[in-house]
Amino acid sequence: METIDYLVIGSGVGGLITSIHYAQENPDKQVVIVTKNDLIESNSKYAQGGIAIVTDKLHDSFESHIQDTLKAGGGLNDREVVEFVIKEGPEILQELLSMGADFDRTKEGNFDLGREGGHSVFRVLHHKDITGYEIVRTLVRMVKQLPNVKILEHHFAIDLITDHHLGKELPRNEIRCYGAYVRDKKSGEVKKMTALVTVLATGGAGQVYRHTTNPAVATGDGIGMAYRAKAMVKHMQFVQFHPTALYGENSDTSFLISEAVRGFGAKLRTRDGERFMHKYDPREELASRDIVARAIDNELKIRGDEYVVLDCTHLDNEAFYNHFPNIYDKCKSVGIDPFVDPIPVVPTAHYFMGGVEVGHHGETNLQNLLAVGEVTCSGLHGANRLASNSLLEALVYGKRAARKASEWTAKMSPEKVYELIPGWNQSGMKFPEEMIVLNFLKKDLKNMMSDLVGIVRSNLRLQMAEKKEDEIYRAMMELYNMSILTQQLGEIRNLVNIAYLIIQQSKEQKVNIGGFYNKDLVS
Repeated sequence: METIDYLVIGSGVGGLITSIHYAQENPDKQVVIVTKNDLIESNSKYAQGGIAIVTDKLHDSFESHIQDTLKAGGGLNDREVVEFVIKEGPEILQELLSMGADFDRTKEGNFDLGREGGHSVFRVLHHKDITGYEIVRTLVRMVKQLPNVKILEHHFAIDLITDHHLGKELPRNEIRCYGAYVRDKKSGEVKKMTALVTVLATGGAGQVYRHTTNPAVATGDGIGMAYRAKAMVKHMQFVQFHPTALYGENSDTSFLISEAVRGFGAKLRTRDGERFMHKYDPREELASRDIVARAIDNELKIRGDEYVVLDCTHLDNEAFYNHFPNIYDKCKSVGIDPFVDPIPVVPTAHYFMGGVEVGHHGETNLQNLLAVGEVTCSGLHGANRLASNSLLEALVYGKRAARKASEWTAKMSPEKVYELIPGWNQSGMKFPEEMIVLNFLKKDLKNMMSDLVGIVRSNLRLQMAEKKEDEIYRAMMELYNMSILTQQLGEIRNLVNIAYLIIQQSKEQKVNIGGFYNKDLVS
């Protein structure tokens, strides 16, 4: 394969929008999107609540949205980033509408805005309770129309290609990215895909925990690859646990009961019917996610219960169904009628505020490597993400990254060095003979992270987690060094890296804020 102009790894909102913008701005350049599943499968697809954009100038303002974001993030946000992401929202919205995206409207034709925890006003645009799917569907349709975009589904990115593969060991800020090694899942071939500019848009890493709202593909691949390539990774200690995932599902992915349901008026209660959020925050159910998740966690520990309930029985049935048909149908499918029965819920790993450190256009410390979306730490979210800001971030940064890449590639062409990059070497390797060993390591890692590095941590738990992670790492590397690389092995390798980063950066964190809480730091 010839050297690609713009290699995009990941097909969520960030990956799709940056591909569209770069391809449109550079019709003579080639864009290749690599995704390890179907093109439409990503974290973005499962975003229920919506996208937060200031559209109602009578009741809302940029400054109000900025202040809500800063408050949710504990002031750890980068104010400049918060400002430009929010102020570029209306332009992004117009682009989505021009592509055919559909957002719910009132009978009068205005946007039917929702409100979620941490927002002071109604400002969340939505398409029923499948907003992420609507936006992804729109972008997929658009990207497929572009003749200079090639889509490689069922291709798993293994490692970034850097100067290391040329035998050079350089300081972090001098390392250059030349593309990635990518495994074709159907043929098993590992392809050397060289690129002028590479973009990480691989999403989050929720699968490092036992229960998560993230799909099976969210195994931290981009963060793992970037970390091994010596990109800067920060704030991995800040993990957002969504307060309300449906309890009782026996799978790696928990069904999300959108925050918008509480914004719609649903109330949290203990199993015996008592409301409790007033004890933790004056905003009650509309407090930010970190507060609500810890409140639920505390009530469960006090009472010895396995779940609390979300009471929707007092809400307007018709309006609820019109707004949340997917949630209603899911509850009914497992024997719960939200109009009669309270919905059992538990906090579940949901979103990473940390990731690959990026500048204002998605630049990393590695030359020619950009990153967009949840794989990054841009400074927008601070210590805790304000609900429905993530889709906006991915769209704004995806567009900005395309603009930066256009500047770079206008001055670039393939050099002799690309021909010197070696192919992937698996000589002497064999396929892992016992999948049970891989499954055991993955299960062991997820259990350890959930039990010791979850919503509430402690110094002792982190010390135990550090020792356990090292044990799992050594066992994983023993397998890795003798095995032909499969997707399962690659994913475990990435998840072990993610666990290491969360544990180490948790040990370094000295203040309880946002998505981080160590009970030994309480004064």
